[in-house]
Amino acid sequence: DSGGAIGALRAAFAAAPRTAPAPVIVAAPAAYVEPAPMRYDSAYHLDAGDKLRVVIYGQEGLTNTYAIDAGGSITMPLIGSVPARGRTTAGLAAEISAKLRRGFIREPSVAVEIEAYRPFFILGEVAAPGQYPYVPNMTAETAVAIAGGFSPRARRDRVTVTHNGSSGTSRFVVPPGNPISPGDTVLVSERWF
Repeated sequence: DSGGAIGALRAAFAAAPRTAPAPVIVAAPAAYVEPAPMRYDSAYHLDAGDKLRVVIYGQEGLTNTYAIDAGGSITMPLIGSVPARGRTTAGLAAEISAKLRRGFIREPSVAVEIEAYRPFFILGEVAAPGQYPYVPNMTAETAVAIAGGFSPRARRDRVTVTHNGSSGTSRFVVPPGNPISPGDTVLVSERWF
């Protein structure tokens, strides 16, 4: 017997048209971005915290690993401080070559490669928030995994990524599969039950 109030409710739900859930509106100065493939090649711009391997062929004394300091420069023997912030590896190699050509080496052959990217930061509802080494092609989801995974209260369908670029600081609300960049801050918010 399906009579009574329960039967009426079942009939009402069965007859009701199925609709998609209403979109969630985020009250924050952020944009929702679809996942996109990230490429780290000649377009990557250097910044403080990156470690570089500078190879000057035929000059073992100058070939070394250099870290970009807080001022955005590396300091090398003979030529001193070389600005690196905002440059590509090819641009930095050209600058080092030009400085060495001014009275030190006749035709220097310089190569610059990234030995270690600057770290990323993860905050909020993860097991171990903090600063971690960046790995190329990292996503927000792998950042969460490195930080010990989501906490029981974590919102798992999206995260907020803060990116500091040449045009300033920008904040995006993205799905966990979205790529992140070196120096980004990932914030995992709390879900509401």
